[in-house]
Amino acid sequence: MPSALDILQHTFGYSEFRGEQEAIVTSLLEGHDALVLMPTGGGKSLCYQVPAILRPGVAIVVSPLIALMQDQVDALDELGVSASFVNSSLSYDEIRTVERRLLSNDLDLLYIAPERLLQERTLELLERCQLSMFAIDEAHCVSQWGHDFRRDYLALSGLRQRFPQQPFIALTATADERTRQEIIDRLQLHNGKHFICGFDRPNIQYRIRQKAQARKQLLNFLQTEQQGNSGVVYCLSRKKVEETAKWLSEQGFHALPFHAGLSSDIKRENQNTFLREDQVIIVATVAFGMGIDKPDVRFVVHMDMPKSIEAYYQETGRAGRDGDEAVALMFYGIEDVVKLKQMASTSEADEAFKRLEQQRLNALLALCELHTCRRQLLLRYFSDELENPCGNCDNCIEPPRSWDATEAAQKALSCVYRTGQRFGVNHIIDVLRGANNERVFKFSHQNLSTWGIGKEYSADEWRLIFRQLIARELLAIDGEGWGVLHLTELARPVLRGDEVLELRADVQAKAESRRKVHKRIVDDIEEADMPLWQALRACRKRLAQEHGVPPYIIFNDATLRDMLVHRPEDEHALRQVNGVGDKKLQSFGQAFLDVIIEDNFNM
Repeated sequence: MPSALDILQHTFGYSEFRGEQEAIVTSLLEGHDALVLMPTGGGKSLCYQVPAILRPGVAIVVSPLIALMQDQVDALDELGVSASFVNSSLSYDEIRTVERRLLSNDLDLLYIAPERLLQERTLELLERCQLSMFAIDEAHCVSQWGHDFRRDYLALSGLRQRFPQQPFIALTATADERTRQEIIDRLQLHNGKHFICGFDRPNIQYRIRQKAQARKQLLNFLQTEQQGNSGVVYCLSRKKVEETAKWLSEQGFHALPFHAGLSSDIKRENQNTFLREDQVIIVATVAFGMGIDKPDVRFVVHMDMPKSIEAYYQETGRAGRDGDEAVALMFYGIEDVVKLKQMASTSEADEAFKRLEQQRLNALLALCELHTCRRQLLLRYFSDELENPCGNCDNCIEPPRSWDATEAAQKALSCVYRTGQRFGVNHIIDVLRGANNERVFKFSHQNLSTWGIGKEYSADEWRLIFRQLIARELLAIDGEGWGVLHLTELARPVLRGDEVLELRADVQAKAESRRKVHKRIVDDIEEADMPLWQALRACRKRLAQEHGVPPYIIFNDATLRDMLVHRPEDEHALRQVNGVGDKKLQSFGQAFLDVIIEDNFNM
């Protein structure tokens, strides 16, 4: 009987487990339940795939991401692991074929969407099979307090009564304490082992910038730092996704849209292009989970604020899954805050949930306006601690200036009060700057004592001040659809002069040249090694096309770089390369050895 380490080494091609992986695998092999919180790219899949191979029967993997199922099954197939999936993308005949394999005990893992799993016909089928375990992926979806709640996940709690003998493992990369507790309660994991593996992704550099011609900012970022790299650009609306993808294409980038309004065929084609080709940018709605598993995404850009820190952290987690340097860049403006607050307040959810959504948005706004290390606040939000500043976020690299904004805040707050707390940011700024427009005269606001008292600041500077006043909760936004500002109790001591208010200065104009720039992987390869690097990538691409899978499923970049360093010339030496298991050695080994031997001969 092989051990877990044998499977890791000979099937997956890794010499040792990372972090808590071994303890999680051991717990499942012993029949215990487990809750696993592990950052994206931390190796969650191995935690259930290894015991699924070792335990008798089939492991049922519940996932809401149809595209990811195909990706996972393709990867396992290339490793020689028997796996399949069932979801709405399959025909009736294809589903029957999977069911026959299931009943004949021919599968180690079956990936299935929750709505399909919970059909009575599926449950009756599983009762006729030998099951090894249930793995609930993206387990935060089970929580009504989570950022990505899926109603179909609620009914998963009934699986424990139906299959009481099977161990359950719930896995997620993003869940605060309240969400974790609901996962435990709903999936009845109270007696299981809980593995909180930390949330830090130190290879991701977090940057947040106020919007100032966001397209121009995006173009500068792509041209100066990300030429030749793959990445994701998130937008708040489908229309903006389409417009941004079209505009990027006009600028010479290979950019494709991806949102829920596209046909299944277009979404599948665009996603496959992104997964299988280099230098592709996918533009997507923040509300739509893509389910991508591409390891070499070098950047994630948010053109608009997401709804919460949880959503932001999950979406930025798509970058740098291979462990190499990546950038998460967000542009935001006060119009984003107004729009998201309106969306939260006008939703059909109950008042308790609306209040939670407002709290989450306020927490994200606080992250945006932060003076200190962003990573420390992010991790603290998930009850994780980073003792020292990270040194790899924009605030650590270029510490922002702060200034005594007490007088400016008093002017802003007074103007909100004098205008009757009935107007939005743009009108208040017009009054402060002494505008002579129709709206100001319509309400006779040119006669107010606050008219024209803020001419020393530009409109953009006032927007920065107002964003921070909202973030500090001195001002609140009426969420009934108009973005109206009104004072809170916290504004009183500032207005009375009892409290000094320090705000963040505008850092938009700082020289980009002083920022740490992330280079493409290819920039780190010695010139003498470049011919072999290109030859290895060409070999990988050819094999990927032959097998109909993305190139990284053949071997990821880290494995190719290991080949570049060690230059193995026989199967024994190639087997020592990280990521080369027995099946891949048999399937692809000789092709890569031929490339290396030829390069060595030509040196």
